[in-house]
Amino acid sequence: MVSKPPAFANLFRPPPTHDYIRVGISFDQHQKKKKKKQPPAKEEEEGGGGGRGRVAAAVPPMTAVTRWEGVDDRLAKMITEANLDQAPERRRVREAFKDVQLGIDHCLFKAQYSGVIMKESYEVNSRGLEIFSKSWLPEGSKMKALICFCHGYGDTCTFFFEGIAKKLATSGYGVFALDYPGFGLSEGLHGYIPSFDTLVNDVAEHFSKIKENSEYQGLPSFLFGQSLGGAVALKVHLKQLHAWDGAILVAPMCKMAEDVVPAWPIQQILICIAKILPKEKLVPQKDLAEMAFKDIKKREQCSYNVIAYKDKPRLRTALELLRTTQEIERRLEEVSLPLIILHGEADIVTDPSVSKALYEKARSLDKKLCLYKDAYHSLLEGESDEMIFKVLNDIISWLDEHSVRRVSS
Repeated sequence: MVSKPPAFANLFRPPPTHDYIRVGISFDQHQKKKKKKQPPAKEEEEGGGGGRGRVAAAVPPMTAVTRWEGVDDRLAKMITEANLDQAPERRRVREAFKDVQLGIDHCLFKAQYSGVIMKESYEVNSRGLEIFSKSWLPEGSKMKALICFCHGYGDTCTFFFEGIAKKLATSGYGVFALDYPGFGLSEGLHGYIPSFDTLVNDVAEHFSKIKENSEYQGLPSFLFGQSLGGAVALKVHLKQLHAWDGAILVAPMCKMAEDVVPAWPIQQILICIAKILPKEKLVPQKDLAEMAFKDIKKREQCSYNVIAYKDKPRLRTALELLRTTQEIERRLEEVSLPLIILHGEADIVTDPSVSKALYEKARSLDKKLCLYKDAYHSLLEGESDEMIFKVLNDIISWLDEHSVRRVSS
């Protein structure tokens, strides 16, 4: 099967000149915007949204109002017109829409899970950025291991992953996740990755602090990366070779399709443009939900993830993703931790053949590859209920085996 390019890959085709004129915020407008100070680090129980802000005037609001079932026009208009460039407005929008999100008719939210302690936190990291994180812990039972989740491109840990995390927590695992800088509820320009290595450092720093907690000493710890988060997880592992007991990689982004990678001269031109207009959204992208979600009803429910980044890719972000996937492809043989790789055979966002290459080339002695016939990219969100829980159960079975092995040793 020849894989189609990931949604942001169209950016690597030379853009028509008129796109430079009609993109959202101009470079000069970016330069004139003043950075707002964020509130001091704080921790709050489930239900806190934090950081309310006003709609910035730099981008004109959208005129169309999205229709969500059971949502009145006033709330829909507020959500649709919000400028999500900065974290305070994303937090305001998420707080207003949170109950609607968690009430949608999706198997991840309909499942009833009891005995889960949830906590949301905002903490300023070593770079001075306020990072949002969340944890789901089993109540009243001994914790088997720590699971540290890395989300996909444009995503957040406060939507579909809520149901995944609760399922894992009721199976005895402590689950921890954060929104990357510029995504979800964390501080930073929405959808902007100026340096993938810096993002990886932020993730590694955050999870290292969690693992240093005296309550969790002696527990095995696993990375869990989905799509782009698979690339993040692999980079964290390569940075901390002996710090993790294993990794769960769901449709990991390890390589871009060959037919969309530009020739070397064009890459150099794009790199030069990125130095001048790194934050600009230059080229329209394909509908990622259509490519990633097989179940049509679940695909439509993606619109409820109102703080996800759904706009055109920013130039610097796309170049960083290209550079990162090229690096990971070169370093597959350096991957040495226990692995389970799960991939849909009909995935046209990330190529399952690259997961096969990772499985074959990784020097890990303990590795497993699970391929799912006719399944798309979003294995844990966009397939039939039966398939979603099959994949979740495959993950939990692997974790149970590896957690017992570590404890018994």
